[in-house]
Amino acid sequence: MTNQVLDRGLVLDAVRVTEAAAIAAWRLVGRGDEMAADQAAVDAMRTALNEIDIDGEIVIGEGERDEAPMLYIGEKVGRGGKLKIDIALDPLEGTTLTAKAMPNALAVMAWAPKGTLLHAPDTYMDKIACGPGYPAGVIDLDRTPAENVQTLADAKGVTPDQITVCVLDRPRHAEIIGSLREIGARVHLIGDGDIAGVINTADPATGIDLYLGSGGAPEGVLACAALKCVGGQFQGRLLFRNPDERARAQRLGVTDFDKKYDLHEMVQADAIFAATGVTSGALLDGVRLEAGFVHTHTLVMNSATHTVREVRMKRPA
Repeated sequence: MTNQVLDRGLVLDAVRVTEAAAIAAWRLVGRGDEMAADQAAVDAMRTALNEIDIDGEIVIGEGERDEAPMLYIGEKVGRGGKLKIDIALDPLEGTTLTAKAMPNALAVMAWAPKGTLLHAPDTYMDKIACGPGYPAGVIDLDRTPAENVQTLADAKGVTPDQITVCVLDRPRHAEIIGSLREIGARVHLIGDGDIAGVINTADPATGIDLYLGSGGAPEGVLACAALKCVGGQFQGRLLFRNPDERARAQRLGVTDFDKKYDLHEMVQADAIFAATGVTSGALLDGVRLEAGFVHTHTLVMNSATHTVREVRMKRPA
């Protein structure tokens, strides 16, 4: 089943799905309407998924059925058939970025054989991630930020002032940011888009060594699918702000509320990950219109073959 899910045809299908969502969202870049941009991406992604010969189920989506009219958790997509897959998606990661025409908005999707993606609730998750090439256990969610920087610096053979840490620019991260700066690490703050933030740890060209902080749990699963393809380490722990969020997690089968998940628990089998740029950023170029053609830039990864492809497409506008 895994080989079927990860064959070349389905890799290209994944590209077509994220391209469709990115183009739809791009038409609303800079318009100041986050909800309209997100809805356009959702509609386009759902249409594209329903044109594929799969028996797919959304396990990471726009929310539960009563919160999201389309691409909700548990929704069935595809034309049907023997190929059963779990799908994690974020049709528009960076709705605010899109509405304000800011960098790093993406359309993102991952899929894997049925039953192999963590059904993460729509809550926060405490996260830590680094790229490949380090010994197992070099990072640990239970260490302090300063301890993780020092351990990573030792493994890399550098001093802490040569480590760059990506953190979401949020008031809740003030203590983390202060601790990192106290040890001398560089802090790369991002306004949104923590999927790209995690993925950037695996790309030496970005200069990002470590990702730290809390963000969406569903985005954690998507980021893990990407790291599964290129290597790296990840740990995450669900964070609950109220009883309703705990109840939501229970409905999705979560029983250990304090569990520390690693990458391979969140994505238990080989997976395909695809992301198409909506607005240009460190990871991908955004959609652009040139001489009557729409151009897109997509990153697609296959963990079964450890391949990473950049796909550039142009089609009549």
